[in-house]
Amino acid sequence: MNHAHVRFWLAGVVLVVVLALLPFSFHAERHLETATRVEGSQAETVTQELASRFRSPFVDRVVLVIQGLPPVDSAEGEQALATIAEGLRAQPGVSAVVSRLDLRDPIFLGKGGGTFVLVGLESTEGPVESLVPKLHERANALQNQLRGRYPGINIELTGEVPLNFDIRKASSDDVQHAESLVIPATLALLLLAFGSVVAAVIPLAVGQLAIATTLAIAGFMALHWHLSILVQNMATMLGLGLGIDYALLMVSRFREATYAGHNGLRASAIAARQAGRTLLISASTVAIGFLALLTVPISEVRSIGVAGVLVAGMSVLLATTLVPAALAVLGPRINAGRLPFTARLDSDRAASTGNRWRKWGHVVVAHPWLAIILAGGPLLLLAWQAVRLDTSLPRGNWLPPAAESVHALHTLEQMDRGGIVESLRVILELPKDSMAQTDSGWNTLDRFTKRLASDPRADRVLSLTTMADGNRSSLNNLSRETRRTFLSRDGRAALLEVLPAPSVSLRDQVNWVRELRKTGAAALTGIPDATLLVGGIPALNADYQSIVEDRFVSVMVLVVVGTLVALLCGFRSLIAAVKAIALNLLSVAASFGALVLVFQEGHGSKILGVPAGTGSVFPIVPIVAFAIVFGLSMDYEVFLVARVLEARRSGLSELEAIPEGMARTAGLITSAAAIMIVVFAAFTFGSFLVVKMIGFTLAVAVFIDATLVRIVIGPALLRIAGDWNWWPGGLTTPRRTPVMASRE
Repeated sequence: MNHAHVRFWLAGVVLVVVLALLPFSFHAERHLETATRVEGSQAETVTQELASRFRSPFVDRVVLVIQGLPPVDSAEGEQALATIAEGLRAQPGVSAVVSRLDLRDPIFLGKGGGTFVLVGLESTEGPVESLVPKLHERANALQNQLRGRYPGINIELTGEVPLNFDIRKASSDDVQHAESLVIPATLALLLLAFGSVVAAVIPLAVGQLAIATTLAIAGFMALHWHLSILVQNMATMLGLGLGIDYALLMVSRFREATYAGHNGLRASAIAARQAGRTLLISASTVAIGFLALLTVPISEVRSIGVAGVLVAGMSVLLATTLVPAALAVLGPRINAGRLPFTARLDSDRAASTGNRWRKWGHVVVAHPWLAIILAGGPLLLLAWQAVRLDTSLPRGNWLPPAAESVHALHTLEQMDRGGIVESLRVILELPKDSMAQTDSGWNTLDRFTKRLASDPRADRVLSLTTMADGNRSSLNNLSRETRRTFLSRDGRAALLEVLPAPSVSLRDQVNWVRELRKTGAAALTGIPDATLLVGGIPALNADYQSIVEDRFVSVMVLVVVGTLVALLCGFRSLIAAVKAIALNLLSVAASFGALVLVFQEGHGSKILGVPAGTGSVFPIVPIVAFAIVFGLSMDYEVFLVARVLEARRSGLSELEAIPEGMARTAGLITSAAAIMIVVFAAFTFGSFLVVKMIGFTLAVAVFIDATLVRIVIGPALLRIAGDWNWWPGGLTTPRRTPVMASRE
């Protein structure tokens, strides 16, 4: 069996697998989670303690915000509230319901006459977030049932679970909207690059197949591991970028070979051999960045890593198997469907385009130091802004405004009850005294409750002692659900719900959590062996931020070292590999500098729909952007250096090889970068701020990398290093095919 038959057989196997996976891609999001999980964090420990040790029915909960009813203490108001509570208790998945009817606590009386109901959730099938849609339906049904008597009634859901659900849904909607904008724009760019419909459709089809297969595989993985809905977002973003880029290179190599006089079968073999190695090196460097993200114990970050590895792997697999086979079958028909408004893309036009880039290459190699100063100076100034990068939680209202849970949260805040959602869930454990059965334990809990309540950052503190009005003998009057919520089964641990005051920002809440943990239970209670755990949304934010900060350096080291090893294996040249790493770091730093100027400080942020500077960026943005940018930027370095190395191995000098490499890759790099920028820029116009930040950072990084870095600074550094670029073994392997006088 010859090589051609092997390639067609392999392409057939890949095609069958892809077609088998396609149906599963349509329902993959059903298995993806909307909640954020920080493995091993104290916030997660609190959740586990409440579930196992307390058997609390409110481990996962939602807040039903109600407006437009008569006063809840009136007979008519109580009757309406009872109707709502009974309807909620009948809903599958609801573990408990608490309202003003159950606890005569003034916490349920919101400013302006509104009230709320706490609803505990317990899912036996799938994640608890899966209950949110059905709960929405029940709330709407209850609202419609009561609207005849109370036309102004409004019932909405909020809380950590609905907020996570709606935020991730908004993020997914942003991606779908961006995809609807990107595909037509990308097709237009490909038509301009290739001049024919057939050649333009192939890269776009590869991008779509890479997305679909990634989602299908991720859906199967999500049956066994916690994967976030962000898999869907990143698969779309990266699939359109990488899949199109890799297929673009393969199609360009194929057309180059056909212009040199080879038939379709031979041209596809040449393209597969020449571009295949380049794509494997490129995909390896991209995958390394995403593999490093798997070391971060946060479900969102790991999910992005999984999506990136799958997209890179599927993109290179499709580009090196299906695309060459399709090109061999098409042959000269690759140029079919030429559009009348585009110039004919033949060997003469390719040579003309290559000559322009060749002339530019001669300019750069003639004045390398001047090129580095003119291009590198502004980049260094921009990169310097990155030292002011702040990864604490952004200030302002950055939640998607259209989400019901966000609107309900704002309604709660107007009622001065927003702390119900953002409460600190503090578990105090005593070494031996039972808080329910001994005076010493009860008094310790009471003192600790009052100490927390005296903090000006606290609006209310809810605990067993406040529920019993400070009287231990009143415990028997509390409902079973209340006791299970605030007291562990062994009596030695108690939950305190600390509601932040309305003036306490998210950033202040995070600092408060860290302060409590640092002070410790012994200092706060006077009991030497007492322990303290802090959970809730503020604690989750604190743990998330701390873990990202702690792991950022290790992720950077893994990415840099792994990429260096991949480049050394690919090029067998130390200087070329180190130079590529340094240029990537420059691109990343410059993109972070732009992120600081635009989002953190607000210079030009209104153009992107952000009214003012956010003061900081989300902790996830730098670590994810670094891993992605480092891999994507390396694409263009690999494209350029691989062609320069080919030219050197064919016998050209360094002065000749650099312009020759630019003539064959600069057009490809600019076309690929334009597509990448369009893809990433589309994500900056959504409603989800974290997606805006990631999309902006990636778009800026690709723009900088494909222009100043790879077309100016990179070639200039190659010229300065000379033959040292290829030490120790870059020039030892002879090139097997002649250099063709055309471009990619």
